[in-house]
Amino acid sequence: MSPSPAPPARGTRLTALVVGLCWLVVLFDGLDMFVYGAVLPHMLEEHALGLDAAKAGDLGSYATFGMLLGALSAGAVTDWIGRKKTIVACTAVFSLASALCAVAGGPGVFGLGRFIAGLGLGGLLPTTITLVSEYAPRGRGALVVGTLMTAHQAGGILSGLVGLWTGGEGGWRVAFWICVAPLFIGVPLVVRFLPESMGFLLARGRTEEAAALAARHGVPLPVPEADRPAAGERWSALLALFRDGLWRTTLLFWLASFGGLLLVYGVSTWLPTMMRGSGYELGSSLGFVVVINLGGIVGMLVGGRFSDRYGAARVAALWFVLTAVGIYTLGVRMPLALTYAVVFLTGLFLFSAQAMLYAAVAGRSTADHRATAVGWVSGIGRFGAVFGPWLGGQLVASEAEGWGFTAFALTAVLSTLFLVLAGLRNAPAVPSGGPAERLSAAG
Repeated sequence: MSPSPAPPARGTRLTALVVGLCWLVVLFDGLDMFVYGAVLPHMLEEHALGLDAAKAGDLGSYATFGMLLGALSAGAVTDWIGRKKTIVACTAVFSLASALCAVAGGPGVFGLGRFIAGLGLGGLLPTTITLVSEYAPRGRGALVVGTLMTAHQAGGILSGLVGLWTGGEGGWRVAFWICVAPLFIGVPLVVRFLPESMGFLLARGRTEEAAALAARHGVPLPVPEADRPAAGERWSALLALFRDGLWRTTLLFWLASFGGLLLVYGVSTWLPTMMRGSGYELGSSLGFVVVINLGGIVGMLVGGRFSDRYGAARVAALWFVLTAVGIYTLGVRMPLALTYAVVFLTGLFLFSAQAMLYAAVAGRSTADHRATAVGWVSGIGRFGAVFGPWLGGQLVASEAEGWGFTAFALTAVLSTLFLVLAGLRNAPAVPSGGPAERLSAAG
């Protein structure tokens, strides 16, 4: 058993710099991810690219399938080339892919663009979560991750506004051109100002670079963790999650993540269309995109604070229960003001439930394995992200929007069950074991 790791080097200004730059690129990540759902009602109205509801669901799944592959490979890539280079590469990839969507002349090219965008989107989120976790103040890891994830919901709000601004014929192409902006804004800022993970530099034996970074920002150099695996042993972190009887806990976390991302991407893609099918006007339906993401921002901050106090897995389980209640209630026609309130509360619980699951895993992983642990729990969840848009498309195509609310609510209940079975005890403040014990403690 390795000794307890020393905390990574942290300083208020350095933490703010890392979180701020990561927040910016995750904002663009959220915009690119949610913009398809925001412009989809317009695309279906004008039969853009020959789309119907079933084909639209398939196209929505292309991006999330790309995200699955991006998330699964993110851990190994970032542990190999570094957090900073991975963030730059992912941002550039989904920006350029949006340009391909903007010029697409048919569903094939458009779907290819969404798939390529998904590769970058899927790799970016776990990498930024890893980096901000390493620079988070002790005891504030979940809050810092929650703060970062507010950017994803802010991107969702921005996508809703873009959907409203680009409502004319062919306006969806303008929306995707807007999503190319990160290439000219986010990438240069990250290249110039974002510091590399000191833990990563020490893990790769680049001690002088880590020392220079610490000196430049006026923070202490973290003590290297003992018993680091060799550079070629990149699968050791994954294998450790299945040793000593921990396979059950690992699989339960993965199943909870599957359900969580099915909800996030299924609801995000089809909420405007399902609400319109329930009798709401298009303007109100797009307004729900803004409101549900506003709720998501509040939920990230509230969930992060509660998770640091009571345990991230406990909060995630409770949030999934409340998500189920909210989504099921949306299937009932209500006065518009009440519907907006329910949409806001649903967003508060929906998005932060999954974020707190990530926070639980990130907070209990060592520096050299953290990206792999977060990447895999995110990557396995991407199977749900692929299934969610497809499921919504099939239900809408069958004119069974009401059943969509029920199906998504049941998914939230199942994620709660998986977390309960994994165990919801509080984890120790400073885990003493390796990455496997840390993931178990995260329950």
